[in-house]
This record gives sequence, structure tokens and C-alpha cells, in this order.
Amino acid sequence: MRQRRRTSLGTALAVALGSLVTGGSLAAQTTSGFTKPVVSANVPRTPDGKPDMQGIWDAATITPLERPDGVKDLVMTEEAMRKLEGREVERVDQLARPSDPNRAAPRVDGNVGGYNYFWIARGNRGLRINGQPRTSLIVDPPDGKIPPQTAEAKRRNSAARGSVFLPTSDAPENAQPTGAGAYDDYELRPLAERCILAFGSSSGPPTLPNYFYNNLKQIVQTKDHIVLLIEMVHDARMVPIGKPHAPQGVRKWMGDSVGRWEGDTFVIETTNFTNKTRFRGSTDMMKVTERLTRLDEHQLLYQFTIEDPATWTTPWSGEYTWLKTDEHVYEYACHEGNYSFQGIMAGERLLDREAAAKQNSEKDK
Repeated sequence: MRQRRRTSLGTALAVALGSLVTGGSLAAQTTSGFTKPVVSANVPRTPDGKPDMQGIWDAATITPLERPDGVKDLVMTEEAMRKLEGREVERVDQLARPSDPNRAAPRVDGNVGGYNYFWIARGNRGLRINGQPRTSLIVDPPDGKIPPQTAEAKRRNSAARGSVFLPTSDAPENAQPTGAGAYDDYELRPLAERCILAFGSSSGPPTLPNYFYNNLKQIVQTKDHIVLLIEMVHDARMVPIGKPHAPQGVRKWMGDSVGRWEGDTFVIETTNFTNKTRFRGSTDMMKVTERLTRLDEHQLLYQFTIEDPATWTTPWSGEYTWLKTDEHVYEYACHEGNYSFQGIMAGERLLDREAAAKQNSEKDK
């Protein structure tokens, strides 16, 4: 499953845009690069007058987090976006065709494949904000790229236990640490493989599209709390409103989140991360600020800023929309610790014994 080939969204977007006109005027934006939210008068509200954000939202999009190489502008033409979306529909239709029952069996040591495309639901919608098609979620830096890491971060992240890098919370579904020692310690396996957090930073913060499936997010709202339930691996983040952060010594998988209202925008500030998650190689001192604004009956604008001076040379920010949906969030039965983990590790020990036996046999010749 984890070795399954997938077309790079960034590459596909860059190719599609290479022959299409990009550019366009930007909607009103703040100094951070964010779009200035315009809230409709028809936004549903709670009895205390706050925008009602409750419900299930679909965050799936084909627009990548980072702008592809060779694409300069944040805004692309509607013509280019529609062609890109059409190509994605054609690609999925092709991949979802029934398998040939007469095909040859895979090689003994070959890739047997993963999910049939019937199960894949990464969406075919490009990101549009205020009607403007976007080429990336990142809006700051202006080039749409995650800023360079500091020299300290490069040194820190180049270090490995044996030859295997430690897991990060942003690892994609097909992440597959390899090399000496990759299966020697269960804590070296990806967090999603261990069913602790969703892959691709779906759990957050920041909570991002995973470009695969299970991209629904449910919001439950009261006067003193907002809860974000993520469909992938059923992670739930409870955000108290108007409360102080936990003491610095209290560290959590998804950090310690506290919220406040700024007009019609709900702001979540998260600190107190653990060094077990290391979002994109960050430290446990990372700070994430999220801004959720319900724009109208059908759209919610999600904006985020990442700050970690020990990791990146400058803060960076992004934004994308979630669409209201009538779909349901069903249980994602991934169990913390992964009940099949014993088999995963036992299988690797069997391979170790076979390799050792082969090596000894060759020595005896």
C-alpha cells in the first residue's frame, strides 16, 4: 500500500500551467498575504451572536501546499484551473477502471499495489478564494514556498538514529522509512502507521488537506469550546475559549490550543508541542496560529501561520477554503499502536534471520 505510485500534484500543476496563462489581480489582502475575509450577512449565527461554524466541512483540493517550480503567480486564470480540474477527472476515471482479470501476477519481490482507486477521494476541486483560482495554499512568502531552514535546523534534521530519520507529523501516506534499523524500533515507524496521528498533517495544527482521502473536518461549537474532529484517524482537538495555555512542561501530540474571537473570526493559538511530532522538522517550540472565518452558508476560510525561529528563517502562512457538505464522518478504525504492528515487526525479524542465514551460508562455501 505504501509503495503505491502516485502522480505528483505539484508536477502535474506545473506541467498544466506551463502552457497556460497565469496571473490576475489579487483580492484585498493583509500584510501577511492573507485574504481579508468578507463575511456575508446571511452567515448563520449562534444565540450569542457568533458565526455558527458547526457542521461537516470538506477540505479536499488538488491545489498543492507549495507553489510548483516555474509558477510565479498566486492567482491563475479560470481557464487554466478548469483545464487542470478536467485533467484530474480524466486521470481518476482512467485509474478507477476495473483491473484486468487476466493480468499476470506481480513479481515475488515486486509491488503488489495498494488501494483500488474506488477508495481514493482526494477531490477534483482547485482552490478558489473570492473567485480567484490559486496555484498554492501558501501565500507568504510571496513565492509560495516554505522558507529555507536555518543552519541549526539543517544540522538537527540531518542527524538520524542509525540511518533512519525520526517520524514527522506531515509525512504522507506512502512515507516509508528505509535503511539500516528502519524496523528495529517501533518509534521509528511513521506516526500514521502507528495510528497516532493522521498523515499529511491532516490532524494539525495546521490541519491540511492530505491529497488522498478522508478530508472531512467536523466542528462542534459551544460558548466556551470549539472542537475540531478530523476524519482521518479520528483525531479531535478541543479548543477552550479565553483560557490561558497549559504550563510549558505540558506537551501534547497536537500541541496546546487556546482560542479567542476577533470579530467574526475564531483565532486558535497552539504551542507546547512535543518533539515526537516535528512538523516538517520543527522543534517543540513551534507556534501555530489558525484563523477560521465562516464566509457564507457554504464556505469557511481557514488561514494559518507557522512560527519557529529555530527551524525556518521566517514565519510562513497559507490559506484555503472548506466547503459545507451533507456527507457523514464515519469511524476510521485505526487503533493507536496498530494491532498489526506485531506482525510488521515479526516479519522484519524473519527477513533478518533469512539474511543472516544466507550470509553464513556464503561464508561456509
